[in-house]
Amino acid sequence: MIKKKKLVLIFILSIVSLALISAFVIEYGLGHKPCKLCIYQRIPYIFSIFLISYLLFLEKYQKIIFLLLALIFIASALLAFYHFGIEQDFFSETLICEDENNLKNLTKEQLLEQIKKNSISCKDVSFRIMGLSLATINTIFSFILSVIFIKYFLNYEKN
Repeated sequence: MIKKKKLVLIFILSIVSLALISAFVIEYGLGHKPCKLCIYQRIPYIFSIFLISYLLFLEKYQKIIFLLLALIFIASALLAFYHFGIEQDFFSETLICEDENNLKNLTKEQLLEQIKKNSISCKDVSFRIMGLSLATINTIFSFILSVIFIKYFLNYEKN
C-alpha cells in the first residue's frame, strides 16, 4: 500500500476510534443516555475499525474492503440523516424509537415500568457540540468518509 494512503487510513482509524470512544464518554462519563438510533449509529464505526485495521495489517482484498467501507459509511450517513430528520421533525419517529416511548394504552404498572427504564426519545437532543447534535455531526462525518472510500475504490487500479 502506498505510504500516503496508509497514513490517511491511520488518521481515519484514529478519528473513527476517537468518535466511538467519545460516544461512550458522553454516555457513561457525562451521563447523557443515548436513544436507540444513537446506539445503532455506533455499529458502522465498530465494523469500520475492524476493516481499516485489517487493511493496515494484512493489506489483502483492499479494493473489496474499500467498497465495503464506502457502503458502511453510506449506510451510516443515511441512518444519521434519518436521526437528524427525526430531531428536526422532518420525519416521524418509527417503531425503532417509539416502542418504549409509546405510552398510549398502557396500564399503570406498565407505565411505571417504562418510567423506571428511563427511555429516551430519538427527538430529544441531550448533547450538542458547537450547537450541532451528534446525529448532525455523524451525518456530515459519515458522508465525508463515504466519499473518501468511494474514491479509494474507484481509483484503486491507478495506484
